[in-house]
Amino acid sequence: MKILIADDDPQILRALRITLTAKGYDVVTASDGAAAIAAAIDHHADLFLLDLGMPKLDGIEVIHGIRGWSAAPILVVSGRAGASDKVEALDAGADDYITKPFAVEELLARIRALTRRVPQEEALPLVRLGDITIDLAARSVSRESSDGNRQIRLTPTEWQMIDILIRNAGKLVTRQTLLTAIWGNEHIEDTGYLRLYVSQLRKKLEDTPSEPVHIITEPGMGYRLLGLTVD
Repeated sequence: MKILIADDDPQILRALRITLTAKGYDVVTASDGAAAIAAAIDHHADLFLLDLGMPKLDGIEVIHGIRGWSAAPILVVSGRAGASDKVEALDAGADDYITKPFAVEELLARIRALTRRVPQEEALPLVRLGDITIDLAARSVSRESSDGNRQIRLTPTEWQMIDILIRNAGKLVTRQTLLTAIWGNEHIEDTGYLRLYVSQLRKKLEDTPSEPVHIITEPGMGYRLLGLTVD
């Protein structure tokens, strides 16, 4: 199981990494909120341990960003002990909350409880968009043709975007969700980023980019991925 730990305290990061690795978990760490969002997208953790008081993006913003595309359990590990902080985190989408300082045994018990109670996200199989085959695990895209399969190269940002759209296939993914998940909260108004990368994706994945049938714009709201089939 892969756990992402996000905390701006290097001593806590180190201690949790050593402890959880010793218990057999695959651990990824991030020292601020923006790095946590990037790591969440790159590594697809099975569970998140998040501090609230992080620089760049605070824990609540990170929870909102993760919840835009992932249902993996989120355990807040914070020094904020107020009831209002706990309520805000749980309302944002966290599954549990533990305050610092904490006993390692209690933290491990809460992790075990969350992984038993919350269904884990299954690895996505191969998916298709018309004659396009996308393998998220292998990070490969190919198009069937009379001459055989032709490989299509996606940039890291294009991978992040199509990953989120595939995991929410058929559903509206808001512009704010995409901007926060890919570029961070400071770019939440920069819709030009989205238009640029959506245009690039359409050129690579649509038969007629000017008349898309898969990556659909919902005016004023966001984007929706249609026509996805699973092998």
